[in-house]
Amino acid sequence: MPLRPGRCYSKLDTMPYTRKEYIKGAPPPKLTRYDFGNPSGNFKSRVELYALEDGLVRSNALDAARMIANKEMETIGQQNYHLKVNKYPHHILRENKMLAMAGADRLQEGMRLAFGKPIGTAAIVNKGDVILYIRCDPSAIELAKRALKKAASKISVKTRIRVV
Repeated sequence: MPLRPGRCYSKLDTMPYTRKEYIKGAPPPKLTRYDFGNPSGNFKSRVELYALEDGLVRSNALDAARMIANKEMETIGQQNYHLKVNKYPHHILRENKMLAMAGADRLQEGMRLAFGKPIGTAAIVNKGDVILYIRCDPSAIELAKRALKKAASKISVKTRIRVV
């Protein structure tokens, strides 16, 4: 079985680590805007990308999914859709960096259960949670489905698309 990049951060096996007032050097999330297109538009259809399993989605994966979905939807004009990222990356990821240098004949083992330094943020996603959605007119549903299918390839948990 091939190894996935970021596999260390795809499952939440400890308590969420979210209290930024206690954390020195907590990195900001890569995602800065959550609404795109026309948020006040009156659209009849809603196409959702929802999770099929529990897990973590890193902030750079959310940002990549947002970018590709927005780029796909901009072909119909910014006033004709509303894209919203529903999840916020609260959970702070930590990593215990190990030494890796030339000439080492053994791997460093280090401390067991070491705390680690903050390296990034992730959104906690539960089964059935809507990660992002697009509101649009019924004529643009196929385009919205295609945009969310491309966005789903950037997200680390299994997802499905539904039209509401």
